[in-house]
Amino acid sequence: MTPAPPLWEFVDITKAYPGVLANDKVCIRLMPGSIHGLLGENGCGKSTMIKTLSGVQQPDSGQILHNGKPVTISDPQAARELGVATVFQEFSIVPTLSVGENIFLGNMPRSRFGVIDWAKVHNEAARVLAEMDVDVSPETITGSLSVGEQQLVEIAKAVAMDARMIILDEPTAALGEDEIERLHQLLRTMRERGTAILYVSHRLDEVERIVDEVTILRNGCVVRASGETKINVSEIVSAMVGEDIGEHYPKEQNATKDIVLEAAGLATNSGVKDVSFSLHRGEVLGLGGVLGSGRTEIARALFGTDELTGGQITLNGKPVRFRREIDAIRAGLALVPENRKFDGLFFNFRASGNVTAASLGGLSRFGVLNLKAEEQATHDLIRDLEISTQAEEKTVNFLSGGNQQKIVIARWLFSASDILILDEPTQGIDIGAKIAVYKLINRLTRAGKSIILISSDHDELLAMSDRIAVVQHGTIVRTVDASDLTHDDLVRASADTPQSKPKEAFA
Repeated sequence: MTPAPPLWEFVDITKAYPGVLANDKVCIRLMPGSIHGLLGENGCGKSTMIKTLSGVQQPDSGQILHNGKPVTISDPQAARELGVATVFQEFSIVPTLSVGENIFLGNMPRSRFGVIDWAKVHNEAARVLAEMDVDVSPETITGSLSVGEQQLVEIAKAVAMDARMIILDEPTAALGEDEIERLHQLLRTMRERGTAILYVSHRLDEVERIVDEVTILRNGCVVRASGETKINVSEIVSAMVGEDIGEHYPKEQNATKDIVLEAAGLATNSGVKDVSFSLHRGEVLGLGGVLGSGRTEIARALFGTDELTGGQITLNGKPVRFRREIDAIRAGLALVPENRKFDGLFFNFRASGNVTAASLGGLSRFGVLNLKAEEQATHDLIRDLEISTQAEEKTVNFLSGGNQQKIVIARWLFSASDILILDEPTQGIDIGAKIAVYKLINRLTRAGKSIILISSDHDELLAMSDRIAVVQHGTIVRTVDASDLTHDDLVRASADTPQSKPKEAFA
């Protein structure tokens, strides 16, 4: 029996930017009814390939075949007409529109009189959301949703197109374990219907679970193609970075018995309810829970972003009250937010303006900023954190996700923070950058700093935490040594039905 031809095929695709060869004779075959992983570190050329297939840009040379015939994808509309739907890592939703409007934006159902058929918009959006098992009303304003829910709306837009080819760029970066499993089940269903899926993710454990084939890029070239690489984490990492990384989570044990922060009965109008916990010097305290459990809301309450309506924070044995973020910063707290794109960076600034943003007073005299001192301080942190030296000359929007994340962390090192709240610190960055962040966490705790780590990556949370506080419905229901939990234990502990309470650590 003759095998089915590729739905899409890239042949010797080459694309160069000034000073950078982004893709160098890349060949990829995308089969119908198959989930194909496109993998590699940041800067390897994945995004360029995605933009080429999406019609965002044109290759300098090479050929694109659709069902065996050469085609030119002149623009995104041409890609859509050829049955290609792309879910980019950067959201393209309009936050002021409803979920239904976003799902059909640019392709609104219309009546025979040419006006928008609002009933069909809502009914079809509800059907797509139900198919995806997403409990969101089509009439909800999209900007009111969490980051994870907005990601699901982005994916719903692609599903609504009934596309033959779907490209997913970091689709689970903002999703919890339950949402990831629902998405994967949807992708399996679409695969059975003959859809071709190009799946890009830095979460290699989920790649191992979901993809059928892989293509791995390094420095713009294909270093492993379908059938040449086993789909397991060790083989993938070796191909991606060009060397074997035996220890993905280089955790150090630096926690002491000294309590630096205590929360007692914290409550806010954003959903935090009776939250109590302690944080020790040199400790990494993980907050575990499903998407929407209240982990980020606890972080915002601690940092003064959301006003406390009840409870007490004690810092180094003294009661404190943070009415706004600047109070927390002056007290030595830092927050690396869940969404660095919207809440963490000034994209039109170079590294220097981003690094010093929270502590300009130390660089100013009579209200005048000492630019030379700012540049020197930034240079030192770029060197110490192994940030790309391009950050000194280019605005941060030109940097990789890993370098952007390290710049956000560098801001709080410059401000000499003692307690760092890291909300999804490795979201959307590659394995090399993740390991750099883990080593930075070790460096911080070794120096006596304390970390509150929020992560939807359960393996990361288990490996890098000393203790884990499980969050359900805005409250902490239990705290346990990370070494006493397995991945399955954490999933069950985060579920709505509490299991038997584990022993308390550091009691």
